[in-house]
Amino acid sequence: MSEQTFIIQTVTPEQESALKAFVKALKMKFEVTDKPYNAEFVAKIEKSKKQALEGKVTRVEKENLKEFLGL
Repeated sequence: MSEQTFIIQTVTPEQESALKAFVKALKMKFEVTDKPYNAEFVAKIEKSKKQALEGKVTRVEKENLKEFLGL
């Protein structure tokens, strides 16, 4: 049997209560968090997206890819 992680976003307090009750009834381990992702990680991704939209990217031609990667 393998462990799996499910991320479920509740919209209402009633949904949250019902979900907690259901999981507890099944005697399953669970964790509640408001932020599923590390804030520092999200900031890095947002910065990268902004740079890409501004054209601040490095383009590498397919024939130069191995050299660029140092392979």
